Amino acid sequence: MPVSSGLSGHHGAQTWTQRPDYKTYKSPFGPDYQIRKNFHGIDIKTAGRFGITMAGFGVATGIFALFFFSDVPKVRKDIMQKLPIIGDLFVREIPPSDNPF
Repeated sequence: MPVSSGLSGHHGAQTWTQRPDYKTYKSPFGPDYQIRKNFHGIDIKTAGRFGITMAGFGVATGIFALFFFSDVPKVRKDIMQKLPIIGDLFVREIPPSDNPF
């Protein structure tokens, strides 16, 4: 079918043409509402709630990673021993009787 006939594409739909900009009908008798600004359906309130949840998971993951790697000597010396309250728990001194040299 030729392109200039007005009906082309699958079932006569022209996907390459721009649809006309129609305004959505708003009844004068209905409630006065406004649609919130969003980005792909996510508005500011939802993004804030999602951000707070992800921040909580990030903090929990970071604390887990610190305590998981706390037996690595570099992490224990550079990070864990410098914590204000529990830093003394990570000081490991070998007594002279256990030193093989």
